[in-house]
Amino acid sequence: MATKVTRDIIRIDEEKCDGCGACVLACAEGAIKIVDGKARLLSENYCDGLGACLGECPQGALTIEQRESDEFDEHAVEKHLEEMAKDQHLPCGCPSTTVQQFERPSEPLPCGCPSIQIQQFGGTSETAVATPQKSTLTHWPVQLTLVPPNAPFLQGADVLLAAHCAPFAYGGFHQDFIKNHAVICACPKLDDAQAHQQKLTEILRQSDIRSLDVVRMEVPCCGGLTALAQQAIADSGKDVPLKEITIGVKGDIL
Repeated sequence: MATKVTRDIIRIDEEKCDGCGACVLACAEGAIKIVDGKARLLSENYCDGLGACLGECPQGALTIEQRESDEFDEHAVEKHLEEMAKDQHLPCGCPSTTVQQFERPSEPLPCGCPSIQIQQFGGTSETAVATPQKSTLTHWPVQLTLVPPNAPFLQGADVLLAAHCAPFAYGGFHQDFIKNHAVICACPKLDDAQAHQQKLTEILRQSDIRSLDVVRMEVPCCGGLTALAQQAIADSGKDVPLKEITIGVKGDIL
C-alpha cells in the first residue's frame, strides 16, 4: 500500500482546462494524460510536485497545492516511462504525437541509368522525364514540442534542428539535410524559446545523440535557434558537436 504524506502536488482545474495537452508534453514524468477532453493526473506517485508543467498551460488551469497524497515514486515513474516508450505514443490524445519510425528504401531511377540529366544541343533542350522526389524523413513527429526526449529515433542519431522556414526556402532540403538525420523543427520567434531550450536539454540528456546540426534562416531572429541549441548543450552536460548552416531568403546557402 502506498505511503501517504503531506507534500506539494499538481492540482488541475477542470473548468479552466480546455484539453490542449500542453501540460502533458511538459511533464517529464508522464504524470498527466488527456481523458475525455480534460487533463487528468494519472497517478499521484508519478507527480514530483516541482511544477515544470505550470507555465505551459495557456488557461492557467494548473497550480501546485500541498495536501496528503501518495509519495513520489521515482522507480514507478521509470517503469511508467518505459511502458510509454514501448507504446510509442504520448498520452495527450492527439494522433500527431504517435512516435513512428519507417524505412526509406533507396530506389534507382526508372531506367536503371544514373546518367539521366538535362542536356542542350545546338540551342534545343532535351529533358528526360523527371520522377517525383521521394521523402527522406524516417520518423514522426518532427515538431520539437511533440518529440519525446526518449524517442527511439533519437538514440545514437545525428540530429537536425531546423527552422520552420528553411525547408521552404531551400529546394534540396530533404536530400542535403534531412537524409540520414533525425529531424526536429522549431521557430525561435513564434514559439516558446525557453520551453524549446528545456525540451532540447532533456533530449540531449536522455538520448545518445552523436551530433547536432542547426539549419536556420539568415534573418536575425532565427539566430535564436542556434543560441538555444548552444545553451541546451551546455545545460545537458554533454559534449555534442554543433554545426550551424544558414539559408538565405532566396534559397542559397550562405
